[in-house]
Amino acid sequence: MICNLCPRKCNACRTEHQGNGFCQAGTLPVVARVAPHFGEEPCISGTRGSGTVFFSGCTLKCVYCQNYEISDGHKGKAITPSQLADCYKRLEEQGVHNINLVTADHYVTAVAESLDIYKPSIPIVYNCSGYISPKTLSVLDGLVDIYLPDFKYSNDALAIKYSSAPNYVNTVSAAIKEMIFQVGTPEFDSDGMMKKGVIIRHLILPSHTNNSLGVLDIIKRSYNNQVLVSLMCQYVPVHKAKDFPKINRTVTRREYDKVKSALFSLGLDGFTQSMSSASTDFIPDWDY
Repeated sequence: MICNLCPRKCNACRTEHQGNGFCQAGTLPVVARVAPHFGEEPCISGTRGSGTVFFSGCTLKCVYCQNYEISDGHKGKAITPSQLADCYKRLEEQGVHNINLVTADHYVTAVAESLDIYKPSIPIVYNCSGYISPKTLSVLDGLVDIYLPDFKYSNDALAIKYSSAPNYVNTVSAAIKEMIFQVGTPEFDSDGMMKKGVIIRHLILPSHTNNSLGVLDIIKRSYNNQVLVSLMCQYVPVHKAKDFPKINRTVTRREYDKVKSALFSLGLDGFTQSMSSASTDFIPDWDY
């Protein structure tokens, strides 16, 4: 296939197992882990876990990526859309609250095919970077119930510096608008588990609280009460972060409180983390 799925529009040639685009991925999904996961927001993980499928590779190159072993290393097992559908069935049989597709943008065609083969009776969560085009998201319309996009930057220069992502702010803003159009405002069941809607995740970076304040301001102005916000302080300096002195440490209590206060002042609803979440202990084990 000639691929222009992501905003980079590489015009890449992708075969089943190889690709010469930015993501370097073939068309068959490469999966690193399929298992219940308990580290998501309370309305996603619940008591029985979220049925996560972690995909290898990524359309970003974040220098601080906690999942760099699979996002940059491309470790995992290539499977067909039919085998991917079987993964959903096995997770559903384990009693998870939802099926959580983590970083699947570069495999979106295969993901859509797998959900056509088998659509679980539990919600489908699309857990992504947010750096995705509305046209590509349209492939998932009617298949995804909950979107979990990141909104990392309010500054395009930072997006290029830390994630190699040009035109980041406009791209993510347009993507989230499409997500809201597809799934609407948040809905929950009687147990408080999310059924539909959008949760925007923002990871606070050390030394960059103004970036975080800018992201929250964009969310307030653009989406207001149409979304929930998950404010994360789990940053730990891994992968290539040591090469960037400003982000080669964890977030301080003062930095976190500053951003958290802005979240509350803006009246944005959602979730915050304990500072104890800033630990490599929460990075999944990749068993492939």
